[in-house]
Amino acid sequence: MAERSVDDFIGRRGLLEPQRLKALSTRSTLRGALHMASHLGALAVTGWLLSQSWGAWWAVPLFIAHGVLINFLYAAQHELSHNTVFGPRWLNEWFGRAIGFVQLYPRDFDQIQHFAHHRHTQDWEKDGELGRPPYTLSSYLLWLSGVSYWQSRIARLLRFVRGIVVEPYIRDKEKGLIVREGRLHVAGYCVIAGLSVWFESWAAVLYWLAPMMLCKIVHQLQNTSEHLGLSHLPNTLENTRTVRTNPVMRWLAWNMQYHTAHHTFPSVPFHKLPDLHREITDAMGREPHTMGYFAFQAQVFARLWNGRSEADYPDDAVWIADGLDSDAAVGARQT
Repeated sequence: MAERSVDDFIGRRGLLEPQRLKALSTRSTLRGALHMASHLGALAVTGWLLSQSWGAWWAVPLFIAHGVLINFLYAAQHELSHNTVFGPRWLNEWFGRAIGFVQLYPRDFDQIQHFAHHRHTQDWEKDGELGRPPYTLSSYLLWLSGVSYWQSRIARLLRFVRGIVVEPYIRDKEKGLIVREGRLHVAGYCVIAGLSVWFESWAAVLYWLAPMMLCKIVHQLQNTSEHLGLSHLPNTLENTRTVRTNPVMRWLAWNMQYHTAHHTFPSVPFHKLPDLHREITDAMGREPHTMGYFAFQAQVFARLWNGRSEADYPDDAVWIADGLDSDAAVGARQT
């Protein structure tokens, strides 16, 4: 079990009174259980409807809905890694392990990587979720589509199976844990593959792997929007973006659209993030960096067009934001 935790981490001190932060950080097993039940229940419904509709045209939207719901289970895994879904830590751990297995994303590794991401957000050298070259338009589109996402995750899992751990944020004493976890995951997948062959069943492909992998792009709309195009300075109010969207998407992503609030005070559970967002906005006197999904994507395409890359923009500048036109972004690049 990973020993690290961001429970005590505060991204910006002095923004809220300690007692208020303590009140907002109170966990509710009931709220967590209800949200988990609604997400898993929705998956059960789409899975059943899909099983009844193969061969009909409406199987296509059901397949997409099912795949989107599976992918957004990572939002649950993320919260479970923070131990903020349920009161008892063991419940967070074991639900997290189960979902991590489904997501091909082992919990202990995810927790260690995510710890580094919170402690060193947008630091090219230390952020556990920023271990990549600067985006070009082609590499961004591959990540957005899910192609390079799944390639990197599967390759990493197989590397762990071979006992190779190269991530700099994983300490020597944790490497054995990560290797063992990866091997247990792959052993479990081999068991499922063997049972599928034995029973001549495509269920694991039709209701799990295919919808999850082919529908990644919707979840990537959330993932890509959280930090890209913002400052790389160590300030959560400047290096993290809140996403403007509708209640269905907020339910689906477990309120992770309030990402600035989450990064600033990660001990606050998902169901309190709307309140936290309002209080941060009041304290700042303005809303944090906020955009809609499609406005964000449009600006990414515009900024990376004509051979430009993420490296063309300075790390201390904001180059994707509402109200920022292309000329202003190019000006920032040349400053």
